[in-house]
Amino acid sequence: MNITVFGGAQPREDSAAYEEARELGAFLAQSGHIVLTGGYMGTMEAVSRGASENGGHVIGVTCEDIEAWRGAKANQWVNEERKHKTLIARLMGLIEDCDAAMALSGGAGTLAEISLMWNLMIVESLPPRPLILVGSGWQSTFDQFFNEFESYMPLRQRELLYFAEDVKTAVQILENRD
Repeated sequence: MNITVFGGAQPREDSAAYEEARELGAFLAQSGHIVLTGGYMGTMEAVSRGASENGGHVIGVTCEDIEAWRGAKANQWVNEERKHKTLIARLMGLIEDCDAAMALSGGAGTLAEISLMWNLMIVESLPPRPLILVGSGWQSTFDQFFNEFESYMPLRQRELLYFAEDVKTAVQILENRD
C-alpha cells in the first residue's frame, strides 16, 4: 500500500521524535509499503530515512511554495520526488495518492493535513481509508475537541479516525485493516 506519513519539520536527528519517525519508516518498509512524506526535514526526513535504510521506496511530495518560503529541497532519502506548484496541490497529492495515512506529532501544518483528509472523507470526496493518529497528544487533542463540539460530529465521523499510542501500534492497526 501507499502510506502517507504527516508530521512536523522540527525534529532533529538526535531527538526522540526523529527516532520514532525513523522507526515508523522502517516498520512500513519492512511490511512492504511505499512511503509518502512531505519530502523535507524533521519527521519527513526521518520517516524517509527509516524506509530507505530498510529497502523501501520513498516518495517525497514537495512544492514550490514551501521551497520559496523555507529554502528547502527534498531530503537525500527520497527516491522519487513529486513536485507541485502550490501547498494545496501538495496536500492533495499526499492525501489522494495514499491508501492510508498516519500522523506523528506536529504543529499547524500537521493539524491541517489531518483535518483536510478527515473532512474529505466526511463529505465523501475521498473514499474512507485509515487515518491513524500516533501519540497521546493527538488522542488528548481530539478527545477535547469531541467533548467540546460533540453535537457537530456524529459518531460515524469520529470513527474515521484511529488512535495509536506508538508507531508499532499504528502499524498493527494498519495491518489489521488490510
